[in-house]
Amino acid sequence: MVNYRKEFSKIYDKCIDKIYRFIFLKVNSQEIAQDLTSETFLKGWEAFRKSQNPGHNNQKIENPSAFLYQIARNLVIDHYREKGKAQVISAEYTPIIDPKQDLEEKSLLESDIGQIRLALNDLKEDYQNVIIWHYLDDLPISEVAKMLGRTEETTRVLLHRALKTLRNQMSRIQTS
Repeated sequence: MVNYRKEFSKIYDKCIDKIYRFIFLKVNSQEIAQDLTSETFLKGWEAFRKSQNPGHNNQKIENPSAFLYQIARNLVIDHYREKGKAQVISAEYTPIIDPKQDLEEKSLLESDIGQIRLALNDLKEDYQNVIIWHYLDDLPISEVAKMLGRTEETTRVLLHRALKTLRNQMSRIQTS
């Protein structure tokens, strides 16, 4: 018998930083991002546990990472519905600290994220999501397409347009 807690723990370890970063880039608050990340994994755990129960008609979660992103995305939407605020991306990023992470890798990642974050600020949500998921979280186009509910071809076009708009935003930031 598979230990569901150990299996979900592996999913948690693999996805926690990416889900937190995704949420943080959307909500502009470390505290809110931590709360929504916790809620994402709580809902994910509940769904995962139910899906593993053979005695019920629960559908097995085929792609836990995409499933967690969808939960996170919905929680961010709910957050803004409750607050009635427009989405703003902060110029500051506070990552979850992992003492095992290489210091050089961490500083490069934070530097890249900082520059991109400024440029992402004015992009529409689908553009932000496709860039974050594909380039920051290193997800393949096929997985991003599933998360967006689009075909791979449409997702590639969306990514191309998002990158073009991002380049324009970055050149405005650099010339400012």
